[in-house]
Amino acid sequence: MKRRDFLKTGAMAGVGAGITVLNFPVFGKNAPSNKLVIGMMGVNSRGNWLAKVASKLPNAEVGFICDVDDKAAEKGLKAVSQQARKPEVLKDVRKMLERKDLDAVMIAAPDHWHAPAAIMACAAGKHVYVEKPVGHNPREGEMVVEAAAKYKRTVQMGNQRRSWPNMRQAYKEIHEDGILGRVFFARGWYVNDRKPIGVGKKVPVPSNLDWNLWQGPAPRRDYIDNVVHYDWHWRWVWGTGEACNNGTHEVDCMRWFLGVDYPTSVTSAGGRFAYSGDDWETPDTQTITFNFEGNRAIVWEGRSSHPYRLEGSGRGFTIFGEKGSLYCDGGDSYKILDLKGAVVKEVKETKNDNRDATNVVSPAGEFLDAVHISNWMEAIRGNAKLNYGILEGSKSVLLCHLGNISQRTGSVIATDPKNGHILHNKEAAQLWSRTYEKGWEPKV
Repeated sequence: MKRRDFLKTGAMAGVGAGITVLNFPVFGKNAPSNKLVIGMMGVNSRGNWLAKVASKLPNAEVGFICDVDDKAAEKGLKAVSQQARKPEVLKDVRKMLERKDLDAVMIAAPDHWHAPAAIMACAAGKHVYVEKPVGHNPREGEMVVEAAAKYKRTVQMGNQRRSWPNMRQAYKEIHEDGILGRVFFARGWYVNDRKPIGVGKKVPVPSNLDWNLWQGPAPRRDYIDNVVHYDWHWRWVWGTGEACNNGTHEVDCMRWFLGVDYPTSVTSAGGRFAYSGDDWETPDTQTITFNFEGNRAIVWEGRSSHPYRLEGSGRGFTIFGEKGSLYCDGGDSYKILDLKGAVVKEVKETKNDNRDATNVVSPAGEFLDAVHISNWMEAIRGNAKLNYGILEGSKSVLLCHLGNISQRTGSVIATDPKNGHILHNKEAAQLWSRTYEKGWEPKV
């Protein structure tokens, strides 16, 4: 897709100085006067940023802030303070979903909440934007796809690169123009410099936090002092490790550019290598290999606790084809190289907002996040097609889950290339789903 076509057919025409401009031709019942009222679930970190971006978009308003932490809710209110109307604050997402004046929900709570909240929102008649990963385990991803179809809701996952103009152009060059010939291999990576999280101490729950609601669908655990608000990522009961936390983005791009869906086999190597003796359970060092039909493969490397950058970038991916390769540094830019390594084409980002690839809150910057959110909103209004429907999102997240399952079981996992289901491995298959706190079981 050429840049001028992208701008004409439904992406951001510009974001700057706090002003967002959409370039959509809209008439009749789908006119921009139909304001979308958004409920933002989880506003301490990423959700705070998303609320800020969404509140600046035309004909959209963050009408509700939902967070189980009073201090986080205050941060959410500040993020959207430029709105004419102050959002209502609620702690319990179930109460928010009862509201008739709510159109759609954006979910940025911890991973164990993503799918249950999305399913409840669809059942309540709300459209959904859910941050990655779409579920805490493979079965939850399937359930969100089922809920979107059953309740006919517009559901998009936060893999923003599917909406970025240059990434869409690069896809076209590979699959329509054949610039690399047959593509057969992709390599992606993510690195950071995360420090040990220590050994949590059992302490009283802070007065500003509803620990029961924070746990929600997850089996109950005592409150300890090194979980809220971020280091739950590295505990299996709530988190999904770096593979699903950040690997989802590059794995998705590689799957997209290679034109593959479900693998035939998955294997993972790694562990808690950089540090030891703390509560960190997921790998801090991990390499996952995915094989696909048609002699194609993807390799993703994650190093949570060593900052050495590959190819000069903290994250990114390379696509290899019979005529050359495509390199992306994790942003909306890319290079095409011939077989001798010479750059034959380079496309730079239109606007990067001082982007930081390893920023845990907003690695893409405001412009590029707004492009993806805008596409979701216009799809709700009936003026655009989703760039990244929830089925596509669930496929990419499934790969990351399979990598984690391989890691946890120490086995090479054979999978059905039709649906990604695990074959001939009872131990691995047990991790396809999870147990829930009684009364919190998600149902479609």
